[in-house]
Amino acid sequence: MTGAAGAPHRLDPAGGCPHADNARLLARGAVAPVVLPGGVDGMAVLGHEALKEFLAHPRVVKNARHFTALREGRIAPGWPLATFATVRGMTTADGDDHRRLRSLVSKAFTGRRVEELRPRVEELTAGLLDDLERAARDGGGVADLRAHFALPLPMGVICELLGVDAEFRDRLHHLSNQVVATDIGPERALAANRELLAVLGAVVEARTARPGDDLTSALIAARDEGGDRLSHEELIGTLVLMIIAGHETTLNLITNAVRALCGHRDQLARVLRGEASWSDAVEETLRWDAPVSYFPFRYPVGDLPLGGTVIPAGTPVLAGYSAAGRDRAAHGPDADLFDVSRPAEPGAARHLSLGHGAHYCLGAPLARMESAIALERLFTRFPGLDLAVPEAGLARGASFVGNSVQELPVRL
Repeated sequence: MTGAAGAPHRLDPAGGCPHADNARLLARGAVAPVVLPGGVDGMAVLGHEALKEFLAHPRVVKNARHFTALREGRIAPGWPLATFATVRGMTTADGDDHRRLRSLVSKAFTGRRVEELRPRVEELTAGLLDDLERAARDGGGVADLRAHFALPLPMGVICELLGVDAEFRDRLHHLSNQVVATDIGPERALAANRELLAVLGAVVEARTARPGDDLTSALIAARDEGGDRLSHEELIGTLVLMIIAGHETTLNLITNAVRALCGHRDQLARVLRGEASWSDAVEETLRWDAPVSYFPFRYPVGDLPLGGTVIPAGTPVLAGYSAAGRDRAAHGPDADLFDVSRPAEPGAARHLSLGHGAHYCLGAPLARMESAIALERLFTRFPGLDLAVPEAGLARGASFVGNSVQELPVRL
Protein backbone atom coordinates (compact mmCIF):
# COMPACT_ATOMS: atom_id res chain seq x y z
CA MET A 1 0.00 0.00 0.00
CA THR A 2 1.31 3.44 -0.86
CA GLY A 3 2.07 5.58 2.14
CA ALA A 4 1.89 9.34 2.59
CA ALA A 5 3.62 11.65 0.11
CA GLY A 6 7.34 10.99 0.16
CA ALA A 7 7.06 7.83 2.27
CA PRO A 8 8.61 4.68 0.76
CA HIS A 9 6.24 2.47 -1.19
CA ARG A 10 6.03 -0.96 0.46
CA LEU A 11 5.88 -3.50 -2.34
CA ASP A 12 3.25 -6.17 -1.79
CA PRO A 13 4.97 -9.58 -1.89
CA ALA A 14 1.68 -11.11 -3.10
CA GLY A 15 1.88 -9.04 -6.28
CA GLY A 16 -1.49 -7.87 -7.58
CA CYS A 17 -2.28 -5.50 -10.42
CA PRO A 18 0.46 -2.83 -10.45
CA HIS A 19 -1.20 -0.07 -12.45
CA ALA A 20 -3.04 1.86 -9.72
CA ASP A 21 0.06 1.99 -7.51
CA ASN A 22 2.21 2.90 -10.53
CA ALA A 23 -0.04 5.87 -11.32
CA ARG A 24 0.13 7.12 -7.73
CA LEU A 25 3.92 6.75 -7.64
CA LEU A 26 4.42 8.41 -11.02
CA ALA A 27 2.35 11.37 -9.83
CA ARG A 28 5.05 11.87 -7.17
CA GLY A 29 8.04 11.47 -9.47
CA ALA A 30 9.95 9.30 -11.94
CA VAL A 31 11.93 7.55 -9.17
CA ALA A 32 10.44 6.22 -5.94
CA PRO A 33 11.87 4.80 -2.71
CA VAL A 34 10.50 1.30 -2.04
CA VAL A 35 10.62 -1.29 0.72
CA LEU A 36 11.36 -4.78 -0.56
CA PRO A 37 10.31 -8.00 1.23
CA GLY A 38 12.22 -8.45 4.46
CA GLY A 39 12.32 -4.70 5.11
CA VAL A 40 15.13 -4.13 2.60
CA ASP A 41 15.34 -0.54 1.35
CA GLY A 42 15.46 -0.05 -2.41
CA MET A 43 14.40 2.26 -5.22
CA ALA A 44 12.26 1.86 -8.33
CA VAL A 45 12.70 3.79 -11.57
CA LEU A 46 9.21 4.34 -13.02
CA GLY A 47 9.29 7.14 -15.60
CA HIS A 48 10.02 6.22 -19.22
CA GLU A 49 12.82 8.74 -19.81
CA ALA A 50 14.40 8.15 -16.38
CA LEU A 51 14.31 4.38 -16.93
CA LYS A 52 15.84 4.70 -20.38
CA GLU A 53 18.69 6.76 -18.93
CA PHE A 54 19.12 4.41 -15.98
CA LEU A 55 19.23 1.19 -18.03
CA ALA A 56 22.10 2.49 -20.15
CA HIS A 57 23.93 4.53 -17.49
CA PRO A 58 27.69 3.81 -17.38
CA ARG A 59 27.77 4.02 -13.56
CA VAL A 60 24.97 1.51 -13.01
CA VAL A 61 26.01 -2.15 -12.68
CA LYS A 62 24.51 -5.61 -12.20
CA ASN A 63 27.12 -7.42 -10.08
CA ALA A 64 25.83 -7.94 -6.52
CA ARG A 65 29.18 -7.11 -4.96
CA HIS A 66 27.93 -3.54 -5.32
CA PHE A 67 24.73 -4.35 -3.33
CA THR A 68 25.69 -2.71 -0.01
CA ALA A 69 23.22 -4.48 2.28
CA LEU A 70 24.11 -7.89 0.82
CA ARG A 71 27.85 -7.25 1.00
CA GLU A 72 27.53 -6.18 4.64
CA GLY A 73 25.59 -9.34 5.58
CA ARG A 74 22.28 -7.56 6.24
CA ILE A 75 20.22 -9.80 3.89
CA ALA A 76 18.79 -12.89 5.63
CA PRO A 77 19.27 -16.36 4.08
CA GLY A 78 16.28 -17.41 2.01
CA TRP A 79 15.45 -13.86 0.96
CA PRO A 80 12.93 -14.38 -1.89
CA LEU A 81 14.77 -12.07 -4.30
CA ALA A 82 18.23 -13.51 -3.65
CA THR A 83 18.43 -15.51 -6.88
CA PHE A 84 17.98 -12.36 -8.96
CA ALA A 85 21.02 -10.85 -7.24
CA THR A 86 23.32 -13.84 -6.89
CA VAL A 87 22.77 -16.21 -9.85
CA ARG A 88 25.96 -16.51 -11.89
CA GLY A 89 25.16 -15.46 -15.42
CA MET A 90 24.82 -12.58 -17.85
CA THR A 91 22.04 -10.88 -15.84
CA THR A 92 24.47 -10.30 -12.95
CA ALA A 93 27.61 -9.64 -15.01
CA ASP A 94 29.13 -6.42 -16.29
CA GLY A 95 31.60 -5.36 -18.97
CA ASP A 96 33.84 -8.08 -20.39
CA ASP A 97 32.19 -10.82 -18.32
CA HIS A 98 28.78 -9.84 -19.63
CA ARG A 99 30.01 -9.73 -23.23
CA ARG A 100 31.72 -13.15 -22.84
CA LEU A 101 28.59 -14.82 -21.41
CA ARG A 102 26.21 -13.16 -23.87
CA SER A 103 28.36 -14.18 -26.85
CA LEU A 104 28.07 -17.86 -25.86
CA VAL A 105 24.29 -17.87 -26.36
CA SER A 106 23.62 -14.95 -28.71
CA LYS A 107 23.94 -17.02 -31.90
CA ALA A 108 20.83 -18.99 -30.90
CA PHE A 109 18.75 -15.77 -30.90
CA THR A 110 19.83 -13.93 -34.04
CA GLY A 111 17.10 -12.78 -36.41
CA ARG A 112 18.10 -15.47 -38.93
CA ARG A 113 18.10 -18.27 -36.33
CA VAL A 114 14.75 -17.15 -34.93
CA GLU A 115 13.24 -17.06 -38.43
CA GLU A 116 14.47 -20.64 -38.96
CA LEU A 117 12.39 -21.60 -35.90
CA ARG A 118 9.16 -20.19 -37.40
CA PRO A 119 7.90 -23.47 -38.93
CA ARG A 120 8.44 -25.29 -35.63
CA VAL A 121 6.67 -22.53 -33.66
CA GLU A 122 3.74 -22.73 -36.10
CA GLU A 123 3.65 -26.53 -35.75
CA LEU A 124 3.66 -26.37 -31.95
CA THR A 125 0.97 -23.67 -32.02
CA ALA A 126 -1.33 -25.76 -34.22
CA GLY A 127 -1.00 -28.78 -31.92
CA LEU A 128 -1.65 -26.69 -28.80
CA LEU A 129 -4.79 -25.17 -30.34
CA ASP A 130 -6.06 -28.73 -30.82
CA ASP A 131 -5.25 -29.39 -27.14
CA LEU A 132 -7.04 -26.19 -26.10
CA GLU A 133 -10.16 -27.19 -28.08
CA ARG A 134 -10.15 -30.65 -26.46
CA ALA A 135 -9.72 -29.12 -22.99
CA ALA A 136 -12.69 -26.79 -23.62
CA ARG A 137 -14.82 -29.70 -24.82
CA ASP A 138 -13.91 -31.70 -21.70
CA GLY A 139 -14.49 -28.66 -19.49
CA GLY A 140 -18.02 -27.84 -20.55
CA GLY A 141 -16.92 -25.22 -23.05
CA VAL A 142 -14.31 -23.55 -20.79
CA ALA A 143 -10.52 -24.09 -20.78
CA ASP A 144 -7.56 -22.42 -19.08
CA LEU A 145 -5.77 -20.77 -21.98
CA ARG A 146 -2.74 -20.01 -19.84
CA ALA A 147 -2.16 -23.66 -18.89
CA HIS A 148 -3.09 -25.23 -22.24
CA PHE A 149 -1.64 -22.70 -24.68
CA ALA A 150 0.26 -19.67 -23.36
CA LEU A 151 2.56 -21.78 -21.15
CA PRO A 152 3.43 -24.87 -23.24
CA LEU A 153 4.27 -22.88 -26.38
CA PRO A 154 7.25 -20.85 -25.08
CA MET A 155 8.23 -23.64 -22.66
CA GLY A 156 8.33 -26.12 -25.54
CA VAL A 157 10.35 -23.79 -27.76
CA ILE A 158 12.98 -22.86 -25.16
CA CYS A 159 13.34 -26.45 -23.96
CA GLU A 160 13.86 -27.66 -27.53
CA LEU A 161 16.48 -24.93 -28.03
CA LEU A 162 18.22 -26.01 -24.82
CA GLY A 163 17.83 -29.73 -25.41
CA VAL A 164 15.82 -30.21 -22.21
CA ASP A 165 14.00 -33.55 -22.22
CA ALA A 166 10.21 -33.47 -21.79
CA GLU A 167 10.44 -35.26 -18.41
CA PHE A 168 11.96 -32.13 -16.83
CA ARG A 169 9.64 -29.44 -18.24
CA ASP A 170 6.71 -29.38 -15.81
CA ARG A 171 9.08 -29.37 -12.84
CA LEU A 172 11.18 -26.58 -14.32
CA HIS A 173 8.10 -24.42 -14.82
CA HIS A 174 6.96 -25.00 -11.23
CA LEU A 175 10.41 -24.22 -9.83
CA SER A 176 10.96 -21.13 -11.99
CA ASN A 177 7.55 -19.93 -10.82
CA GLN A 178 8.77 -20.29 -7.23
CA VAL A 179 11.95 -18.37 -7.99
CA VAL A 180 9.97 -15.49 -9.53
CA ALA A 181 7.47 -15.47 -6.64
CA THR A 182 8.01 -12.74 -4.06
CA ASP A 183 5.55 -14.00 -1.46
CA ILE A 184 7.24 -17.23 -0.32
CA GLY A 185 9.09 -17.73 2.96
CA PRO A 186 12.81 -18.43 3.39
CA GLU A 187 12.49 -22.23 3.70
CA ARG A 188 10.46 -22.58 0.49
CA ALA A 189 12.73 -20.15 -1.34
CA LEU A 190 15.87 -22.05 -0.38
CA ALA A 191 14.26 -25.41 -1.20
CA ALA A 192 13.07 -24.21 -4.63
CA ASN A 193 16.51 -22.87 -5.49
CA ARG A 194 18.22 -26.09 -4.37
CA GLU A 195 15.81 -28.21 -6.42
CA LEU A 196 16.09 -25.96 -9.47
CA LEU A 197 19.88 -26.32 -9.40
CA ALA A 198 19.53 -30.11 -8.95
CA VAL A 199 17.14 -30.45 -11.90
CA LEU A 200 19.37 -28.34 -14.14
CA GLY A 201 22.33 -30.42 -12.97
CA ALA A 202 20.45 -33.49 -14.17
CA VAL A 203 19.79 -31.76 -17.51
CA VAL A 204 23.51 -31.07 -17.88
CA GLU A 205 24.35 -34.69 -17.02
CA ALA A 206 21.88 -35.93 -19.64
CA ARG A 207 23.33 -33.66 -22.33
CA THR A 208 26.92 -34.50 -21.31
CA ALA A 209 26.12 -38.17 -21.82
CA ARG A 210 24.19 -37.55 -25.05
CA PRO A 211 25.37 -34.30 -26.69
CA GLY A 212 23.11 -32.89 -29.38
CA ASP A 213 22.60 -29.90 -31.62
CA ASP A 214 21.29 -27.76 -28.77
CA LEU A 215 22.35 -24.80 -26.68
CA THR A 216 23.08 -26.80 -23.50
CA SER A 217 25.46 -29.09 -25.38
CA ALA A 218 27.21 -26.03 -26.82
CA LEU A 219 27.56 -24.51 -23.34
CA ILE A 220 28.93 -27.79 -21.96
CA ALA A 221 31.52 -27.82 -24.75
CA ALA A 222 32.49 -24.23 -23.90
CA ARG A 223 32.86 -25.20 -20.22
CA ASP A 224 34.93 -28.28 -21.02
CA GLU A 225 37.29 -26.47 -23.38
CA GLY A 226 39.03 -25.03 -20.33
CA GLY A 227 40.43 -21.54 -20.13
CA ASP A 228 38.01 -18.84 -18.99
CA ARG A 229 35.15 -19.27 -21.47
CA LEU A 230 32.60 -20.65 -18.99
CA SER A 231 32.65 -21.99 -15.43
CA HIS A 232 30.24 -24.70 -14.24
CA GLU A 233 28.46 -22.15 -12.01
CA GLU A 234 28.04 -19.84 -15.00
CA LEU A 235 26.74 -22.74 -17.10
CA ILE A 236 24.03 -23.53 -14.54
CA GLY A 237 23.29 -19.81 -14.03
CA THR A 238 22.88 -19.33 -17.78
CA LEU A 239 20.41 -22.23 -17.90
CA VAL A 240 18.47 -20.70 -14.98
CA LEU A 241 18.21 -17.46 -16.95
CA MET A 242 17.30 -19.17 -20.22
CA ILE A 243 14.56 -21.29 -18.64
CA ILE A 244 12.96 -18.48 -16.60
CA ALA A 245 13.30 -15.62 -19.09
CA GLY A 246 12.71 -17.96 -22.03
CA HIS A 247 9.21 -18.91 -21.00
CA GLU A 248 7.86 -16.81 -18.08
CA THR A 249 8.03 -13.52 -19.99
CA THR A 250 6.42 -14.85 -23.17
CA LEU A 251 3.82 -16.75 -21.13
CA ASN A 252 2.79 -13.47 -19.48
CA LEU A 253 2.93 -11.59 -22.79
CA ILE A 254 0.58 -14.00 -24.59
CA THR A 255 -1.76 -14.14 -21.56
CA ASN A 256 -1.88 -10.35 -21.22
CA ALA A 257 -2.39 -9.86 -24.97
CA VAL A 258 -5.38 -12.23 -25.02
CA ARG A 259 -6.87 -10.43 -22.00
CA ALA A 260 -6.32 -7.05 -23.63
CA LEU A 261 -7.86 -8.05 -26.97
CA CYS A 262 -10.84 -9.75 -25.32
CA GLY A 263 -11.39 -6.65 -23.20
CA HIS A 264 -11.10 -4.35 -26.22
CA ARG A 265 -13.12 -6.05 -28.96
CA ASP A 266 -12.88 -2.94 -31.15
CA GLN A 267 -9.09 -3.29 -31.17
CA LEU A 268 -9.31 -7.01 -31.92
CA ALA A 269 -11.66 -6.21 -34.82
CA ARG A 270 -9.13 -3.74 -36.24
CA VAL A 271 -6.44 -6.42 -36.30
CA LEU A 272 -8.80 -9.02 -37.79
CA ARG A 273 -9.73 -6.52 -40.53
CA GLY A 274 -6.05 -5.91 -41.29
CA GLU A 275 -6.04 -2.30 -40.09
CA ALA A 276 -3.26 -3.18 -37.64
CA SER A 277 -0.95 -6.19 -37.46
CA TRP A 278 -0.62 -8.91 -34.85
CA SER A 279 2.85 -7.49 -34.20
CA ASP A 280 1.20 -4.15 -33.41
CA ALA A 281 -1.00 -5.95 -30.86
CA VAL A 282 2.10 -7.53 -29.31
CA GLU A 283 3.92 -4.18 -29.07
CA GLU A 284 0.92 -2.40 -27.56
CA THR A 285 0.55 -5.19 -24.99
CA LEU A 286 4.23 -4.88 -24.10
CA ARG A 287 3.67 -1.17 -23.46
CA TRP A 288 0.21 -1.24 -21.87
CA ASP A 289 0.53 -4.35 -19.69
CA ALA A 290 4.21 -5.28 -19.59
CA PRO A 291 4.88 -8.97 -18.76
CA VAL A 292 7.45 -7.88 -16.17
CA SER A 293 6.47 -5.21 -13.69
CA TYR A 294 9.51 -4.57 -11.48
CA PHE A 295 12.73 -6.31 -12.54
CA PRO A 296 15.55 -6.73 -9.97
CA PHE A 297 18.37 -5.50 -9.71
CA ARG A 298 20.84 -2.84 -10.73
CA TYR A 299 23.13 -0.84 -8.42
CA PRO A 300 24.65 2.64 -8.87
CA VAL A 301 28.37 2.60 -8.10
CA GLY A 302 28.12 6.16 -6.79
CA ASP A 303 25.29 8.42 -5.66
CA LEU A 304 23.22 8.85 -8.82
CA PRO A 305 21.04 11.92 -9.57
CA LEU A 306 18.07 10.70 -11.59
CA GLY A 307 14.55 11.92 -12.22
CA GLY A 308 14.73 14.71 -9.66
CA THR A 309 16.10 12.57 -6.83
CA VAL A 310 19.37 10.89 -5.83
CA ILE A 311 19.75 7.11 -5.69
CA PRO A 312 22.42 6.29 -3.07
CA ALA A 313 25.36 4.15 -4.14
CA GLY A 314 24.83 0.43 -3.54
CA THR A 315 21.02 0.63 -3.48
CA PRO A 316 19.16 -2.28 -5.10
CA VAL A 317 17.09 -0.68 -7.86
CA LEU A 318 14.07 -2.13 -9.65
CA ALA A 319 13.35 -1.36 -13.30
CA GLY A 320 9.67 -0.37 -13.34
CA TYR A 321 8.64 -1.55 -16.79
CA SER A 322 4.87 -1.61 -16.24
CA ALA A 323 4.94 1.95 -14.88
CA ALA A 324 7.11 3.29 -17.70
CA GLY A 325 4.70 1.79 -20.23
CA ARG A 326 1.88 4.02 -19.00
CA ASP A 327 3.93 7.12 -18.25
CA ARG A 328 1.87 10.00 -19.65
CA ALA A 329 4.97 12.16 -19.98
CA ALA A 330 6.21 9.73 -22.64
CA HIS A 331 3.02 8.24 -24.08
CA GLY A 332 0.58 11.13 -23.89
CA PRO A 333 -2.62 11.78 -21.91
CA ASP A 334 -4.21 8.58 -23.28
CA ALA A 335 -1.39 6.32 -22.05
CA ASP A 336 -3.92 4.23 -20.09
CA LEU A 337 -5.80 3.32 -23.29
CA PHE A 338 -5.04 0.13 -25.22
CA ASP A 339 -4.66 1.17 -28.87
CA VAL A 340 -3.08 -1.26 -31.37
CA SER A 341 -2.68 1.61 -33.87
CA ARG A 342 -0.86 3.88 -31.42
CA PRO A 343 1.78 5.73 -33.42
CA ALA A 344 5.34 5.60 -32.19
CA GLU A 345 7.33 8.83 -32.09
CA PRO A 346 9.80 8.92 -35.02
CA GLY A 347 13.08 7.35 -33.90
CA ALA A 348 11.73 6.60 -30.41
CA ALA A 349 11.11 3.23 -28.82
CA ARG A 350 7.42 2.49 -28.32
CA HIS A 351 8.25 1.02 -24.89
CA LEU A 352 11.13 -0.26 -22.74
CA SER A 353 9.47 -3.51 -21.68
CA LEU A 354 12.19 -5.69 -23.23
CA GLY A 355 14.96 -3.57 -21.76
CA HIS A 356 17.44 -1.06 -23.15
CA GLY A 357 21.20 -0.84 -23.40
CA ALA A 358 23.74 -3.63 -22.99
CA HIS A 359 21.29 -5.91 -21.18
CA TYR A 360 18.50 -5.59 -23.77
CA CYS A 361 16.53 -8.86 -23.84
CA LEU A 362 18.46 -11.38 -25.93
CA GLY A 363 15.29 -13.35 -26.63
CA ALA A 364 13.21 -10.37 -27.79
CA PRO A 365 12.96 -11.50 -31.45
CA LEU A 366 11.85 -14.98 -30.37
CA ALA A 367 9.30 -13.67 -27.84
CA ARG A 368 7.84 -11.32 -30.43
CA MET A 369 7.59 -14.03 -33.08
CA GLU A 370 6.06 -16.62 -30.74
CA SER A 371 3.48 -14.14 -29.46
CA ALA A 372 2.46 -12.82 -32.88
CA ILE A 373 2.03 -16.35 -34.25
CA ALA A 374 0.14 -17.44 -31.13
CA LEU A 375 -2.33 -14.53 -31.33
CA GLU A 376 -2.88 -14.78 -35.08
CA ARG A 377 -3.55 -18.52 -35.04
CA LEU A 378 -5.65 -18.35 -31.87
CA PHE A 379 -8.05 -15.61 -32.99
CA THR A 380 -8.16 -16.78 -36.60
CA ARG A 381 -9.31 -20.22 -35.46
CA PHE A 382 -11.52 -18.94 -32.61
CA PRO A 383 -12.60 -15.38 -33.54
CA GLY A 384 -15.35 -15.45 -30.91
CA LEU A 385 -12.99 -16.46 -28.09
CA ASP A 386 -13.71 -14.54 -24.90
CA LEU A 387 -12.98 -14.60 -21.18
CA ALA A 388 -15.16 -17.02 -19.23
CA VAL A 389 -14.98 -14.87 -16.08
CA PRO A 390 -14.86 -11.07 -15.67
CA GLU A 391 -11.39 -9.53 -15.77
CA ALA A 392 -11.81 -8.44 -12.14
CA GLY A 393 -12.34 -12.07 -11.13
CA LEU A 394 -8.94 -13.26 -12.40
CA ALA A 395 -6.43 -14.10 -9.64
CA ARG A 396 -3.14 -12.24 -10.05
CA GLY A 397 0.28 -13.89 -10.01
CA ALA A 398 1.95 -13.99 -6.59
CA SER A 399 4.83 -11.73 -7.54
CA PHE A 400 5.56 -8.06 -8.10
CA VAL A 401 8.24 -9.10 -10.60
CA GLY A 402 6.01 -10.88 -13.10
CA ASN A 403 2.81 -9.14 -14.18
CA SER A 404 -0.08 -11.38 -15.17
CA VAL A 405 -2.83 -13.66 -13.88
CA GLN A 406 -2.59 -17.21 -12.54
CA GLU A 407 -5.24 -18.67 -14.85
CA LEU A 408 -7.11 -17.49 -17.93
CA PRO A 409 -10.44 -19.35 -18.33
CA VAL A 410 -11.85 -18.77 -21.82
CA ARG A 411 -14.80 -19.86 -23.95
CA LEU A 412 -13.87 -20.69 -27.52
